[in-house]
Amino acid sequence: MVRDLSELRRDIDAIDDQIHALLKQRTKIVEEVRAFKENDRVKIRPGREAEIIYRLFAQHDGKFPKRELFRIWRELIVATLSMEGPFSAGVFADEEGADFWDLARDQYGSFTQMARFPSTRRIIEAVQKQEVTVGILPLPGRGDVDAWWRRMAFEGDDVPRVIARLPFVGGSNARPEGQEALVISPVPQEQTGRDRTYIVLESTQHLTPTQLQKGLSEAGLDLIFSTDAHDVNRPEIWQILVEVDGFIAPGDARIAQLKDVFDGATEYAVTIGGYALPVPDEELD
Repeated sequence: MVRDLSELRRDIDAIDDQIHALLKQRTKIVEEVRAFKENDRVKIRPGREAEIIYRLFAQHDGKFPKRELFRIWRELIVATLSMEGPFSAGVFADEEGADFWDLARDQYGSFTQMARFPSTRRIIEAVQKQEVTVGILPLPGRGDVDAWWRRMAFEGDDVPRVIARLPFVGGSNARPEGQEALVISPVPQEQTGRDRTYIVLESTQHLTPTQLQKGLSEAGLDLIFSTDAHDVNRPEIWQILVEVDGFIAPGDARIAQLKDVFDGATEYAVTIGGYALPVPDEELD
């Protein structure tokens, strides 16, 4: 028996009412969660957010597209974040045309307060002072003139850390196409099981990618990417950023071991955060 259009629309309306009722119920629970975060300077939980998407995608079936499912849940997550306290984003946009506004909007919602900053230094300062909750910065590259990650290579509760990589789900209308960025905020990295970690080393000698890979392997770490910058204020020091596979906590014994595997050249090593791996395109089909 074929149902008529009016009956189908009544069913849709009934489902919409159920969805709305569940949203209100979820919001009440979020208000209870807020009490547990009362003393947290920053309420954002990037690992938890990533795990929600991983879990929903793993159980999803049917014809509703995963990209749009992600869009719905990002708006929901950010809306409830704003209930827990002030939430805003600082976005890098320079005179040469680099602008991460679209990536920030896709991750942090259509109505989140956002502001453009002309320098990476200013964004890091704004995040540290909590003028903005999160900062959106360019992905580190080899030969960067502005190695912004050096400004985070020290310890402290208010020091910003890398917390996410964007886009978490690709295929949006963000421009320019193919652009990627990192998100920083003064919260610790959380383990999800699908992670990468950034470590900054200080060395008295320039270490080649081959030397880095060998030394990291001896410490039990798998090198994904590396770049370096010469410390102009300390000519004898090279600062090296390495991205390694997996979640590496600040107190991990492998961090201390890095001081020994490069024949005494490395005296300082510190994690500067990391991110849950973005969802690959093949998981969206």
